[in-house]
Amino acid sequence: MNSTDSRYQHFALVRDMLDTPNIIAKFNPNQATDVAAQIAEVGQLLLTGEGSSRIFPAKNAIALARRQGWPLALHTEAGRQSKEYDLAKWAVFALSNSGRTAEVIELYQSLRERNHSHLFSLTAFPDSKLGSLAHRAFVLSCGPEGAVAATKSVIEQALFHRALLEHVAKKPALSSQLATLGEQFRQALTTAIPSDLITKLTNARTIYWAGRNDGVAEELTLKTNEITRKRSDFLEGTYAVHGIEEVMDSSDVVIWIDPYAGSMAKFDDVLVKGVKLTVIAVSSQPTPFPTILIPDAGDLSGFVQMAAGWNILVETGINLGINLDKPERARKVGNEFVG
Repeated sequence: MNSTDSRYQHFALVRDMLDTPNIIAKFNPNQATDVAAQIAEVGQLLLTGEGSSRIFPAKNAIALARRQGWPLALHTEAGRQSKEYDLAKWAVFALSNSGRTAEVIELYQSLRERNHSHLFSLTAFPDSKLGSLAHRAFVLSCGPEGAVAATKSVIEQALFHRALLEHVAKKPALSSQLATLGEQFRQALTTAIPSDLITKLTNARTIYWAGRNDGVAEELTLKTNEITRKRSDFLEGTYAVHGIEEVMDSSDVVIWIDPYAGSMAKFDDVLVKGVKLTVIAVSSQPTPFPTILIPDAGDLSGFVQMAAGWNILVETGINLGINLDKPERARKVGNEFVG
């Protein structure tokens, strides 16, 4: 992604993305320390939301907590399914960029009716409907987004959840990492993508994203639909070589986030040699596949991987001649609460 070329700067989506490194650098990781103490006392936390407000923010934070062995019981589910659960002994944290998402509002209304006492929210706007139902409401600092696809808000939401869980575990570390992360994010966002790979993606029937269940590849699958208007699918773990190859063809592309070293030979054998499709890796180290190299951000690598994915998708969308800001059917608020 070229940060100075007018072809890119024309789009609000690109401007939102390029705002993100500064949002990361200026993020306040200590704004919810009191709520973290309450959650630690409860001992169980459900992270809810819809679409982009849940996939990366919740799943990336949960993956971190599990890798670190933090004792807090964590789960994530969308609003309607969460409404079917017994949450009496759980703290609940809902994210909604607009604060008007119907599913989470209905969940919070039902929990309020049962006198639930640990409901928290994070939205992009003050005085939102969701915020009015929470016992403590927080507001993003990134401001409104100019495009339909959520980008900078997703990253701030993910930082918020990460900081919250660090404080619950009494292991705050994010503050000293933000400046470096912002710069690494910028590098991944603006690195040049080889033109032959963009041509492959432009001509692909389906763009698959493979990777861990940590929110990165799954969120980029959604962004593929919004930004390139192409069909996409999330292939968790090594799902890409466990049957779906039966319906793949040589025009398809698999973008593999942080490949497992022990699985590369199998992907090459089944997908590259067998299906004759293209596998592109996003990694901090070389792989046998065409590789988008990104900085190694340690346990913050998910954020840098996301930036690389945005970069790939913007390049593909521009090559396709698409209006990146205005999908034909997708809406900024997926299912808006009315009532």
